[in-house]
Amino acid sequence: MKQPHIALDESLGIKYAILPGDPARIDRIVPFLEAPEALAYNREFRSVRGRYKGVDVLALSTGIGGCSAGIAVEELHNIGVRAAIRVGSCGALQAGIGLGELIIVSGAVRDDGASRAYVPEMYPACADIGLLRCILDAADALGVRYHEGVAHSHESFYHDAADDVSAYWSKKGVLGADMESAALLTIGRLRGMKAAAILNNVVLCGADTADAVGDYVTANPRPPAASATRSAWRWRRLYDMRE
Repeated sequence: MKQPHIALDESLGIKYAILPGDPARIDRIVPFLEAPEALAYNREFRSVRGRYKGVDVLALSTGIGGCSAGIAVEELHNIGVRAAIRVGSCGALQAGIGLGELIIVSGAVRDDGASRAYVPEMYPACADIGLLRCILDAADALGVRYHEGVAHSHESFYHDAADDVSAYWSKKGVLGADMESAALLTIGRLRGMKAAAILNNVVLCGADTADAVGDYVTANPRPPAASATRSAWRWRRLYDMRE
């Protein structure tokens, strides 16, 4: 059945998906694909299919926030996708994480509304261990600079206590902040979908988020940003997980 938001159906027969946030980032994924084919563009959900090293893959943008990402996960699950990797951006919560460096998310603080609508906060938001191993191996093989650990998924950029919340989670050793990873990891696990997240740091720890994100949007993408996509595509061991 055609899904109401992503506008795709199970006739695609694709099991693996890459999930950027911004629809414009689909254009950065297309060069990695053989025979890319645009599929749908409804609201924030823009999709393209293609083949990577002989395997059919789907790229779908999810927009901003956990609610939108959660819709994508649910509808991808409905059409038969079994594994998905978020390729997004984040702000660093630790000094020493440079611009363009990657945060490979092993787990997420569930400070978003979407994941909490599904299950109490005591339920963990954890990356699938098989995907996580593949991503770490790929990052090592590519020689990119990365940090592996916990991300803080929040609900809004602009609430009054944002700075205090960031400082709190920084003291707890959380690496970076985004808005989508917790929803992806929580809903994916509840639905039996393998899920993981790779985040490209676009805000230095302590920098003004609005200014830094604005600079990132208007500038040419930094070379390391493409490393997140390359790391996601090189999930070779995942192919051995097929049923």
